[in-house]
Amino acid sequence: MKHHPLALLVALAPLTAVAADDVALDTQTVQADFRNTDVQQIPEAVTVVGHEQIAARSAEHLEQVLSFAPNVNFASGASRGRYYQIRGIGERSQFVDPVNPSVGLLIDGIDMTGLGAAATLFDVQQVEILRGPQGTRFGANALAGMINITSSDPTKNTEGYVSAKAGNYSSYGVGAALSGAVTDDVQARIAVHGFESDGFIHNDYLDRDDTNNQDEKIARAKFAYQPDAQSEVKLTLLYADIDNGYDAFTLDNSRTTLSDQPGRDSQDTSAFALSYNRDLNTAVSMVFETSGSWSSAEYSYDEDWVSDAYPPKWGSAFDQYLRTFERNSADLRFLSAPQGRIFSDSTDWTVGIYYMNREEDLKRNYSSDPAQYRSELSANSVSVYTELSTALSPELTLIYGVRAEQWQNDFSANDGVDGTTDETLFGGKVTLETLLGHNHLGYVSLARGYKPGGINSDPDVADENRSFDTEFNNTAELGVKSSLDNDTLHTRVAVFYIQRKNQQVKSSYFEQSSASFMDYLANAAEGENYGLEVESQWQVFDALRWDISLGYLNAEFSDYSYEQNVYDVDWNIVGSTTVDKSGRSQAHAPEYSVATAVTYAFTERLSLRVESEAKDEFYFSDSHDEKARAAVLWHARLGYQHGPLDIALSGRNLTNRETDVRGFGGFNNDAYDPAPDDVGRYAQLGEPRLVMAEVKYAF
Repeated sequence: MKHHPLALLVALAPLTAVAADDVALDTQTVQADFRNTDVQQIPEAVTVVGHEQIAARSAEHLEQVLSFAPNVNFASGASRGRYYQIRGIGERSQFVDPVNPSVGLLIDGIDMTGLGAAATLFDVQQVEILRGPQGTRFGANALAGMINITSSDPTKNTEGYVSAKAGNYSSYGVGAALSGAVTDDVQARIAVHGFESDGFIHNDYLDRDDTNNQDEKIARAKFAYQPDAQSEVKLTLLYADIDNGYDAFTLDNSRTTLSDQPGRDSQDTSAFALSYNRDLNTAVSMVFETSGSWSSAEYSYDEDWVSDAYPPKWGSAFDQYLRTFERNSADLRFLSAPQGRIFSDSTDWTVGIYYMNREEDLKRNYSSDPAQYRSELSANSVSVYTELSTALSPELTLIYGVRAEQWQNDFSANDGVDGTTDETLFGGKVTLETLLGHNHLGYVSLARGYKPGGINSDPDVADENRSFDTEFNNTAELGVKSSLDNDTLHTRVAVFYIQRKNQQVKSSYFEQSSASFMDYLANAAEGENYGLEVESQWQVFDALRWDISLGYLNAEFSDYSYEQNVYDVDWNIVGSTTVDKSGRSQAHAPEYSVATAVTYAFTERLSLRVESEAKDEFYFSDSHDEKARAAVLWHARLGYQHGPLDIALSGRNLTNRETDVRGFGGFNNDAYDPAPDDVGRYAQLGEPRLVMAEVKYAF
């Protein structure tokens, strides 16, 4: 049965009759903005997930809190969600081809795009999800938006905590954080955490329960130094050791696998971020930021999903992708202070220059091919950008920015495929914001984002599909943000329309004659995405808080078609057919997404939080019509606090509802069902019911 999201709101509607006391909500600052603006004052759609929400869901990883943001989804196909979609736009996987991202991921200023396994949430202060193209601030990394994770900063006062949790599936986590002043002008914070779980798969062939396990360790050190009253230096050191298993797909879409060669989903990352902020004078301040990261990752899996005891349809195969990443960036910008405003003291300004280099090397070991595949990708970018904010009147402000980016991709592989793309890209944004009374901010904006073109690596791709062009994203957005009832009720409403030009679409279909997938990126003529987003946080009275997030999305192709082979009963190619997807919904773009939470404090020490999230069905891919199922999930957390001690019992997916986080179709992987026209739907299942007992001691 399809669940309507409004059913969740109707169940809680009686709460709206309760009068509010004068209990103001905390402010939330968006760190990804040039000037660190409050979420209620920034004229664009942004969700800030704070550390209290992270703790309330007992979340270990980014994928477990994304439902707090409307119209945001993720694709797994691994032990964790690595790839993210905002308003229906974003990648879903990576195999041989290099990927230019649509949704960027920053962790403490370090570029972790495409390396989402490291997006753990221990000692994280907040997660910011910026929806819509970030053409001025981030350029090519953020066609659809940006996810910015910020961990807790060092403090001058000595503080810290230790925490532990344990739950079903042999899950447990242990962590500690310590912060304080080293000297009068130096502060430091150190956090370490480990989480392990057997996972929720039973491998029947190997008689093991840990082939899809999670083994994640994070260590972070942050330092802050104030050389004088006008400047500050910040340094972050990050180490991530992710050693997860990957054994998820089955012929019957269950949690019982038959594979004889389970895969791995591992990542080893060392990274740093360094920033220097200085007020040069009363008119201008300077910010310099640089970061570097070095990562090695393995993504491998049993391609046929079964053992020799259950005959594989296409022959036994194991696929392993070993990648190394090196990423470096530097960003220098100057910002006006109050005495540095221009145009008759009406305009604040920001101007900057940005440099980025990415190196990505791949070694693919495929058991059906004795020759190791190797490729190298080098991406370099230099950008200049500026943003100005002009006060047209006390109530009306015009914000306008532009970014010019020189982007170059160099790709080469040992099978003879190589190529270079070199292009100059332009993006930016114009926003008109107005005060609609004392407690209401309205805005309308036009933004242009871009994603560079590139080279398709499959040697069998036709010459006309060897390269693909830049995609552009033109977005119009209208929004209102309000603070009501003595600042106890915050609301944010946005409507948007996106025109996707030269849309990059991953065409992935199963080539029956060679028993392999053909993957390549191509440009659809055009797509359009439009929708509505509503968020509210209401401190109904001192003991009761109610949070809601609601997203509606219509995302479809305006014009997209491709050629596909036709086979006879003996798998001989007998022709081809044109597949027309015009008018069909885009992949991983559910029509609705809803999340709501009620937190009630029975006493000063005892509280209960009940949450529900719902998501509509959505297509797994743009090249076939199999879908993920709609689902409604329930979560809860009962917490007890006494002084420095926190004790909690939490549960996610309490009704044990099956969900789909990745899927395939258009082929038949069952050796006992050989009919060519009998194609299957294969889905990776999301988390089952997870229950945790938690304890935290602060000092």
